[in-house]
Amino acid sequence: MELKLIDANGQVSGSVNASDALFAREYNEALVHQLVTAYLANARSGNRAQKTRAEVKHSTKKPWRQKGTGRARSGMTSSPLWRKGGRAFPNKPDENFTQKVNRKMYRAGMAAILSQLVRDERLFVVEELSAATPKTKAFAEQVKNLGMENVLFVTKQLDENVYLSSRNLPNVLVLEATQADPYSLLRYKKVVLTKDAVAQLEEQWV
Repeated sequence: MELKLIDANGQVSGSVNASDALFAREYNEALVHQLVTAYLANARSGNRAQKTRAEVKHSTKKPWRQKGTGRARSGMTSSPLWRKGGRAFPNKPDENFTQKVNRKMYRAGMAAILSQLVRDERLFVVEELSAATPKTKAFAEQVKNLGMENVLFVTKQLDENVYLSSRNLPNVLVLEATQADPYSLLRYKKVVLTKDAVAQLEEQWV
């Protein structure tokens, strides 16, 4: 498999040999959907909490007598049927949202995503990603020269200057290859890998 190698001006200057198993795999929409859903579910903090009818502030006094008023009988104002009453089935902080994805499925899903990015001409390779100084303006100019706006950079090892320069750019994200996730790969319009990152991804997922 040949991946497009681009220079600092975003022009194709050559190609990079890559594994067919990782970058030329058939797309599996159901598997990719499961992968992204599980990733987002596992990222949930699960800290929402609602009160039961025993936990809301209320009086235990019967609102009105049982018979003779013409209204429905009622025992306490904490009933889930009442405004400001408790919830019948409340959400609790200990709720577990995690979903398990087998390692083999995860590797197959990531390979399907990368392969589809190649087919859609959304994935490119650069020699390296570096920044001489931690300056956001300078890095933004570097990204602009590549002809990209909404872009994900994946490197083998994150340079501190690159991290400091890119963290304030709203449509740019820089990740290490070990931190690459399915949601980020699909979210950004363009994905740029360094040569070292390509080798690292092949080592991880092939």
